[in-house]
Amino acid sequence: MRLSARVDYALRAAAELAAAGSGPTTVGELAKGQEMPPKYLENILLQMRRAGLVRGQRGPEGGYVLARPASQITLADVIRAVDGPLANVRGERPEHVGYTGAAQALQQVWIALRASERAILEEVTLEHIAAGDLPKRVLELTADPAAWD
Repeated sequence: MRLSARVDYALRAAAELAAAGSGPTTVGELAKGQEMPPKYLENILLQMRRAGLVRGQRGPEGGYVLARPASQITLADVIRAVDGPLANVRGERPEHVGYTGAAQALQQVWIALRASERAILEEVTLEHIAAGDLPKRVLELTADPAAWD
């Protein structure tokens, strides 16, 4: 799996917002807390706002807050908001890519890969990340030393 810097920044900013609770957090605070470029982060937060994941508040007490409780926003939601579908092949959804001959089974592999990604990314919420309390299945996978290679 390959995650773009955009996705990495979005997930980190979302985790910061989840940890902050209900009060607004400025782009500057988010950027400083995660050592990210503020201008780049602002564009990412605008995408997340359009997707309904965050809300912006104007004024001297302004900033960003999560639009829903952290327990209701999954990592998959954030990734889709800034990067589109979880898995694609040459920009296409795996079910829309066809292969012939000896490569025919590749389509099923890509679909299985997407299903595996979904199983984790749709289970883990921002609340899990902010609290450092990951679901059991994630902890089991990371307990395997081979997972770190």
